Amino acid sequence: MRHSRGRVVEVDTTGDLDRRLDAGARTLRGWRLRSLDLRGRGDDLGRCRVAGAMFLGCRFDEGVEAELEERGAIVFPTLPDVPLDSYRSRLYTARELYGEGPYADSLDARAYAWTESGPDHDGLLAAALHDHAVDEALAAWVAGRSVVGVMGGHALLRDQPAYAEAAQLGRLLAGRHTVATGGGPGAMEAANLGARVAGDPVEAFDAVLARVAAVPDYRTGIGAWARAGLDALDPASATTDTLGIPTWHYGHEPPNVFASAIAKYVRNAVREAVLLEICDAGIVFLPGAAGTVQEVFQDACENYYADPASVAPMVLVGREHWTRTLPVWPLLQHLARGRAMEPHVHLVDSVEEAAEVVG
Repeated sequence: MRHSRGRVVEVDTTGDLDRRLDAGARTLRGWRLRSLDLRGRGDDLGRCRVAGAMFLGCRFDEGVEAELEERGAIVFPTLPDVPLDSYRSRLYTARELYGEGPYADSLDARAYAWTESGPDHDGLLAAALHDHAVDEALAAWVAGRSVVGVMGGHALLRDQPAYAEAAQLGRLLAGRHTVATGGGPGAMEAANLGARVAGDPVEAFDAVLARVAAVPDYRTGIGAWARAGLDALDPASATTDTLGIPTWHYGHEPPNVFASAIAKYVRNAVREAVLLEICDAGIVFLPGAAGTVQEVFQDACENYYADPASVAPMVLVGREHWTRTLPVWPLLQHLARGRAMEPHVHLVDSVEEAAEVVG
């Protein structure tokens, strides 16, 4: 049962609603009932005082919605032709996004197609409400956790040595922190994988890496790629929480299945800001291209202006990559000089060193 928050009572399941009604609740003022199937419950609602209650995206029998509004309730209906639940109360799971059938029929694919279709005014409102709901669910999920970010290139394949190294990084960091990534393929997927099975013996970890390597690239078929990942996990042992924060803006890059919780946004700008904000234990940057470089300097800007007590570590992995291939490190050093962030900016050559710096 969800607890009340002041005068606000959030009811996100019909089971929670039944428990509250069975306990004698009859005045719903201040209640927020979200995405509930309330068909067949007209009599239960008829026995309650509903003035001041909010029904967000709920389904009713014919005539019940109008009756509730006449009695003072506020009803926000679901919007037609929108595949997303604008009032959801929980983060996504991989199985929810991918479903059981072909990828083209999945929620993830349908949502991406919808965002690419150019939603009208109502659709844009639905997207904004959806992202706000994800914000709230994410804030509740990270509360009380020490979150460390891992960022890096999406093009890394599952059968490459660097993928195994990124997975090892996630495994090491998960011993003390919750690992968060951008939720996509490549280095992000690897870090979520390593974190998810951090409690498994090394033999089991190696076995998962070997199984996913059989389908190394999502570009050969997203459905087969996702299924290989889901099938590689032993639900009984893959119990460590890890977070992915992808976006349908990059919907052609599918969400990886190894994040136990997925905060998927429609708008990428919101997603980028949130991802940086929640990583209070710091961020490790694995080799990547333009997107990772952008994230380095977004994080650097946050640390540049931050209160000294709020500066979080920035760890760049790969001396050759960050000093010669993409010489980000010299500029980052100069930017940090004389600022509170200076002792918190690091360049290392191995994921083991990175994990040690984060602590």
